[in-house]
Amino acid sequence: MMKRWNNICLCLLTAATVVHAQKAENILGKAAAAYEQSNGITASLAVSIRAEKQGGAESFEAVIEMKGDRFRLTTPDMRTWYDGKTLWMYSVRAGEVSISNPSGDELQTLNPMILLRGYEKGFKASYTGESTSDLGRMADDVKLVSKGNGDIEEVDLQIDRTTALPVRISALMNNGVRSVIRIAGMKTGVNQPETLFTFNAAEYPEALEVDLRP
Repeated sequence: MMKRWNNICLCLLTAATVVHAQKAENILGKAAAAYEQSNGITASLAVSIRAEKQGGAESFEAVIEMKGDRFRLTTPDMRTWYDGKTLWMYSVRAGEVSISNPSGDELQTLNPMILLRGYEKGFKASYTGESTSDLGRMADDVKLVSKGNGDIEEVDLQIDRTTALPVRISALMNNGVRSVIRIAGMKTGVNQPETLFTFNAAEYPEALEVDLRP
């Protein structure tokens, strides 16, 4: 009798897990579609980073501009451009720009919004409930857990039901560093020229270039 009850409980638990996974996939599918249809996004971000093992923490504001695979990220210390192939990272303090062809995993650590477009390759998704965003609107919460490869261990997404886009992203790295990104403001349908996503050397004539490409 006990064995039969255990089997029933296991079946119910499995069914609930499948339902939560399907709901999460539906929400993420809508989010990916909303991103694709946005025709360019500019968002202001409030970022907090905490190194839980080392005990260090920092907070700053940033602006990200995105369209398709491309993005430009501006923080107080860094300027980052990605045109779909090449990544330029300019350090304000060092006056140095590194140039590379990043992997998908490296891009996800810089711009977690990329997870909306192909998270299935490295993560399992589950629905964890509903919540209220900082804007006072209803949102759905989705957790992504790594399948075992990559630098990101897990990601918690809060997705606005009105826009179907993330308004809060919390990512835990394998090294114990947690980044929390709150999207304070967002504009869609922004007219973004292709040059926005490439480094313009003429604007940084003193920058030392470090080419890390093979």
